[in-house]
Amino acid sequence: MSQADPTDGRADAEASAWFARLKQRRVALSDLEAFKSWRNNPDNRDAYDRIEQTWRAAGALKEDAASRQAVDDALRRGAARRSRREGRRAAFAGAAIAAAVLLTGAGGAWVYQALHPSYTTRVGELRVVRLDDGSTVRLDTDSRIDVAFSGDARRIRLARGQAFFDVAHAASRPFLVTAGAVSVRAVGTKFDVRDAAEPQVTLVEGVVEVRRQGARPQTWTLRPGQQLIAAAAATPKPVDMAAATSWTSGRVVFENVPLSAAVDEVNRYLAHKIILRAPAAAQTPVTGSFDTGDAAAFVAAESDLHGLRATRLPDGGIVLDAAGAGSD
Repeated sequence: MSQADPTDGRADAEASAWFARLKQRRVALSDLEAFKSWRNNPDNRDAYDRIEQTWRAAGALKEDAASRQAVDDALRRGAARRSRREGRRAAFAGAAIAAAVLLTGAGGAWVYQALHPSYTTRVGELRVVRLDDGSTVRLDTDSRIDVAFSGDARRIRLARGQAFFDVAHAASRPFLVTAGAVSVRAVGTKFDVRDAAEPQVTLVEGVVEVRRQGARPQTWTLRPGQQLIAAAAATPKPVDMAAATSWTSGRVVFENVPLSAAVDEVNRYLAHKIILRAPAAAQTPVTGSFDTGDAAAFVAAESDLHGLRATRLPDGGIVLDAAGAGSD
């Protein structure tokens, strides 16, 4: 479909046609690619957003014949009172309502998923995702993001895990990332967000605003090289950028990190975990760089340095305990 001028109603007409096409149970990949190309035009995107909002509003009516008739009557009355151009737009909206009422719910779910995609990684997997606006997202192990772009904002929910965002500049469409009760607002920048009890934000380039919701909301502005663990009364602190973002290149870097915390970090990338059963060594500082998922290298290094014994479990996990400890 062509790029449309919204002033003559074509954007609304094409949006209605796309909506009906994508509502089918079977949709060709070529149609989806063409739709994405069409929707790159801001006027087309806005028109489709209007159709989608109309569909949501009509969702409750699809099983009610009386309500369907009332909607049809209202549309006819409204069209008669409007100018010719406005009447065309109302008719296009009516077509979208009809599509929403008559087509199946499964098709509607498919359209919603196409416009609001989710991206995930398995344990040990790293993934790079390119978004429709040109931004890229690097997903860490066992992570998920939910994407919801509209004409006035680009919204991402970090449902779990960690992600590094390289945001395409678009001053009129802020890039908003939420993780738990924390939201990060950017326009064009590079930053890292980790979901946790107290989400962690690390800024590499540009400026971001971090807001923490709650009974006493707080807002921080981060500068490059700063990291914030968004707890109450927290303050941004300078951080080693290379270490903080090393996971994006498949490495974990430790600088005087307690052994117990290092084990927890390495375990994020492992399906079969390392179990530390050496309380006396738990706070021993660890310094080093390891490939994510390379449990053998980490265990060998820490066993040698701290006099620990490694025992392989039947399920593939590894127990680290004091060399003189008895067997289980």
